[in-house]
Amino acid sequence: MFLRADVFIRTFYFPEVLTIANAVHQINEEILDKEVRLIGDQGEQLGIMSAQEALKIAAEREMDLVKIAPGSNPPVCKVMEYGKFRFEQTKKEKEAKKNQRVIEIKEIRMSPGIGENDFNTKLKNGQKFLNDGDRVKVSVRFRGREMAHTEIGEQLLKDFAAKCADIATLDKNPKLEGRNMSMFLSPKPQTPAKKPAKPKAPKSQEPKDQ
Repeated sequence: MFLRADVFIRTFYFPEVLTIANAVHQINEEILDKEVRLIGDQGEQLGIMSAQEALKIAAEREMDLVKIAPGSNPPVCKVMEYGKFRFEQTKKEKEAKKNQRVIEIKEIRMSPGIGENDFNTKLKNGQKFLNDGDRVKVSVRFRGREMAHTEIGEQLLKDFAAKCADIATLDKNPKLEGRNMSMFLSPKPQTPAKKPAKPKAPKSQEPKDQ
């Protein structure tokens, strides 16, 4: 008599794209350093000068003085339109969020005595997760005397991986930790379907001389 599969699906979330941090900058009169290295609004190096002198240059250009590298010695400041700079940073953050993709890890648990029907059901679930672009962790839980035959669970996992070989790669070989043996599968990049070739126009046949 086969034991029923211990079915368990766990989901983890990992953002693939990091959002841009909202940096806090010192601007204009907030900059109290004795000396700063100044960069102009066109990227030109204007040299080392007092913060007051740098602020004066920014004011003459009707722009802001922004400290962009506070950890430098002396700190680096740049002449710029700070409002426009923050607008562009916010726009980049929104674009990054649009392109953000969430990677999920689905976990399927089985017992070493799983029956063929239950195994096939779990296999179909795993293949579905992989086709959806999720990683899959497949685990076998050993109970009692089953620990004396861990090779059965290892073979079970290898069979599972072999039947997913067309759509997945094995990230981590089966490994025993305590009473659990597990492995990780990752979906293979999907190749875009090829467009059907356009039928060639038949060549015109010229009449032969009689």
